[in-house]
Amino acid sequence: MKASRDEIFVRLREILVDSFELDAGAVTREAHLLEDLDLDSIDAIDLAVRLEEETGLKLGDDELRGVRRVDDIVEIVHSKLAGRAVSA
Repeated sequence: MKASRDEIFVRLREILVDSFELDAGAVTREAHLLEDLDLDSIDAIDLAVRLEEETGLKLGDDELRGVRRVDDIVEIVHSKLAGRAVSA
């Protein structure tokens, strides 16, 4: 699966809205997960599991530690999908 950053963001926003009952308008690429969306560390783990189920990608703890904004997640997923497409 090769997806653009915009496609990844749209799907990520759907997951965030569905999983955490967030307002879709609040979920922007620049939104901070903690300050803007009020997600805590447990929510972040739930989100990582959901993304792994959705994409089949394994998200490492080191990668997740650096996540602050929605766009950080978009970039991680995009680069992993691009890497998987190259190696497939």
